[in-house]
Amino acid sequence: MQESERTAPVQLMFEGFDREAKACRKLPAKLRRQLDICRSSPELVAFLDIETTGLSHYYDEITVIGWSFGGCSRTIVKGQPLGQLHEDVERAKCLVTFNGIRFDTKFLIKEIPDLSLPTEHVDLMYLCRRVGLTGGQKAIEKQLNIQLRDDLQNVDGAVAVMLWHQYERGDIDALKTLIRYNRSDIAAMGMIFDEAIARLELPATLFFETPSFKNWAAPRGWKTLPEIAPLPRAVAKNKYKYTELFCKGGSEIWRAVGIDLSGSAERKSGWCLLEGRSAQVCVMNTDEEIVQGTIEAKPDIVSIDSPLCLPAGRITVTDDDPGREEFGIMRECERELKRRGINVYPCLIRSMQNLTARGMRLAATLRSLGIPVIESYPGAAQDIMRIPRKGAGKNWLQLGLREFGILGDFEEASHDELDAISSALVGTFHMAGLSEALGTEKEPPLIIPSVDLTRDTIAVGLSGPISAGKTTIARELERRGFHYARFSLTLDELLLERGETLSRSNRQRLGMEIHKSGNQRWLCQRTVSKSMRSKLIVVDGLRFPDDFAYLAEQFGANFWHVFVSAEESIRRRRFEKMDNNLKFAEASDAQVEKSSESLRELAHDVFKNESSIDELSEYSENLAKRFGGE
Repeated sequence: MQESERTAPVQLMFEGFDREAKACRKLPAKLRRQLDICRSSPELVAFLDIETTGLSHYYDEITVIGWSFGGCSRTIVKGQPLGQLHEDVERAKCLVTFNGIRFDTKFLIKEIPDLSLPTEHVDLMYLCRRVGLTGGQKAIEKQLNIQLRDDLQNVDGAVAVMLWHQYERGDIDALKTLIRYNRSDIAAMGMIFDEAIARLELPATLFFETPSFKNWAAPRGWKTLPEIAPLPRAVAKNKYKYTELFCKGGSEIWRAVGIDLSGSAERKSGWCLLEGRSAQVCVMNTDEEIVQGTIEAKPDIVSIDSPLCLPAGRITVTDDDPGREEFGIMRECERELKRRGINVYPCLIRSMQNLTARGMRLAATLRSLGIPVIESYPGAAQDIMRIPRKGAGKNWLQLGLREFGILGDFEEASHDELDAISSALVGTFHMAGLSEALGTEKEPPLIIPSVDLTRDTIAVGLSGPISAGKTTIARELERRGFHYARFSLTLDELLLERGETLSRSNRQRLGMEIHKSGNQRWLCQRTVSKSMRSKLIVVDGLRFPDDFAYLAEQFGANFWHVFVSAEESIRRRRFEKMDNNLKFAEASDAQVEKSSESLRELAHDVFKNESSIDELSEYSENLAKRFGGE
């Protein structure tokens, strides 16, 4: 044998090492290590995929977990024991998913915190991008002509959610389809993995050849389904019900108006009056129609599906706003929803600008009439309440609302009207103290339902004309454990900041200036901000319906408004004993004082303070005891 013949195999071996070394040098060390583990020990690679009730790892839940490991395909359905999953995942050296870093593992860590996932994780979505395969898994399957789905071509993530809803309502075949869909995802991962590794041009080495992962992701029998059972009773299709959340003793009935607002009067807006759990729906076009219909409904709260404020720093909705580049088009509440996995449009993308402007205008009009208004997002509310969104089909949204406990004639309702019901429901959650406010000090909040929170701060607001006795009652409540907040104290702070004299006339002038400038809500916020950590608050000196609306929005059913009245002659005598530097007529005729009478009809209680100080003290004591004060 020639010397060259004897050395040829060795030379080829080293050439193979050299080619692999060059290929590997192109890869990050972490990925190179992961691929070596997978290629050397394919029997210890776990291919995994989950199905969920939606996209939000914050609110949604896992319905099906499927995986292939060690030559077996396995499936666990929600409510079943997790023992085999723990055993296989703990033995695995590497996990393979598609988009698992951003999706699957977040759900698994949240719902199964004691699951020991492998430290090595190959996310095929990122590996595919490295070799020129882009898009979602099904798009890549189409590029590679992978055909494993048989009759499941039209099933996607949205359909998978609906299949679970069908199974929750007794459809066993729907669960079978969901499991087949899940296993097809896993099986295709193996073929995608094979193609990605091939494109990396990593040749076989002396120690191991690259295995075919197709056979490990889709082992023999992968199409054979496990035994399917009816949904266990412990796994409820909707664990939230109206009567359980709101009807403590059957007495809580709020009137909430929900508005699914369109961007212009040319398109119909959905409108709903939710009285207790009975819904009345219709569509409206113009702002005038919406305002008039809402006034006639006499709601405790209005919930509008529309942005109701701008990103902090912006002054207009249009793209020529001077703060467009610095402050952007998105508010913090929208960023937070995205962090929680709930898709939402930025409030100032071009298609949303007219809607945002209209919503802000409508909210300001209603609030100026003393009607509390909150911002809601039906899609987020439906996710949280486990109600299928309208994207799943109108019938599913109707069914979800019915199962939650909503009554009424809305079988023929449009999508807009059904979303208006959902918006009204957010108002009911907020009144009950079962809500979360997503916002900042500079951006009024978006309100979403939360069954984990209960508002426990109680606020009493006092309004009425000069010298009716508001401050005397407020101080009595302060003595009984209420934190004292007063509009005039805030005005004094502002006067001092300006270097102006502290006087009643200056307070009245500044108060009217703030109101006319459209900053009344800012004044309310500053007045109560120091009291928000207290369990009991008394707010002295409401002057405008906007003040009532703001406090009702902040505290829902935990806000109690008292209008204190007295005959003019009695108030005059009291005033002259207290303020010798200003005439009663001059003080009471000030524009800011005249507006207080408009709060009488918004009061939960009117106290006529014309008798003795003992009667006032008794009233204050009873008021304090009613809300848990001393």
